Amino acid sequence: MILHPLAMPVFFFLLSAALIGYFGIKMTYIARELAQASGLGEAFTGAVFIGAATSLSGIIASVTAASQGHASLAVSNSLGGIAAQTLFLVLGDLIYRKANLEFAAASVENMLMSAQLMLLLCILFVAFTLADTSFFAIHPASLLLIFTYLFTVKMLVDTHEKPMWLPRMSHGTVREPKGNLLKKESAASVTQLGIRFLGCAAVVGLSGWLIANAGFAIVAHAGLSAGIMGGIFIAVATSLPELVIAITAIRAGALSLAVGDIIGGNAFDTLFIAVSDFFYREGSIYEAVSEQEFVWLGAAMLMNCTLLLGLMYRERKGFANIGMESLMVLLIYIATVSYLSMR
Repeated sequence: MILHPLAMPVFFFLLSAALIGYFGIKMTYIARELAQASGLGEAFTGAVFIGAATSLSGIIASVTAASQGHASLAVSNSLGGIAAQTLFLVLGDLIYRKANLEFAAASVENMLMSAQLMLLLCILFVAFTLADTSFFAIHPASLLLIFTYLFTVKMLVDTHEKPMWLPRMSHGTVREPKGNLLKKESAASVTQLGIRFLGCAAVVGLSGWLIANAGFAIVAHAGLSAGIMGGIFIAVATSLPELVIAITAIRAGALSLAVGDIIGGNAFDTLFIAVSDFFYREGSIYEAVSEQEFVWLGAAMLMNCTLLLGLMYRERKGFANIGMESLMVLLIYIATVSYLSMR
């Protein structure tokens, strides 16, 4: 029996996606236990600990693509992942029936993270425009992205400790629980949690490497463009942990954690491009992007601006019991995929 050339790549793609989903969830819960003990709050925990941890598969997929010369695949995985994860909030909004999710998850940290993401996306826009400004095949924007991310995370910590703005707590707003959520008598030791976390992270990272290589094979055999393969299929597959964790957090009533996981994970996803630039040795990775990556960048900026407006305006209920921002995010994503599919 002769297998179809796509059989094995598709099998490894689906297997890797399943591993990312399963071990990503386990890894995230372990990271949440470690983060809760610090008392940094749901939004910060979702943004930094969980957002970064669940992005391991995506960053390894982009780095693998860049190291093998697939610049468009690496960049579209990052920007397509941001668009897909923002879309996940629409699904979360549909699941949470008490009120509009952006209304209920009132948090100045989430608004700050959305502004952080827009700042990082603006840096990428400038880098794409000035793509030939590089030194030793590394663009200055890559270093600026990393510095800006770390600096804005420091701002997020300061905002949590001493907020200068506070949301109006009205009917439907879910208050974030204060203090240590772990019971001392049932908490595992930090060493045990660390070992478990690293084990799950290793599986997720390996799955990211496998899914990237499976994606290359599918692109080669199916004739799909890198923008479609990286921006939709690989991006969605490597974003599965964010989706499952967001839904789990919403069902558990941890709304700020769910929104922080998505927005913070999106901010971390911009670093995929910065890190990939170091591994792409054919020049600056920003010089190798195509029109499709510009489209994904524009879509990510539009979707994030719309989300930030929703977080600030806080519409209690809207069409289908979701906010107008969720409807606009959905339409932007559909329009983007439709446009790229016709190119």
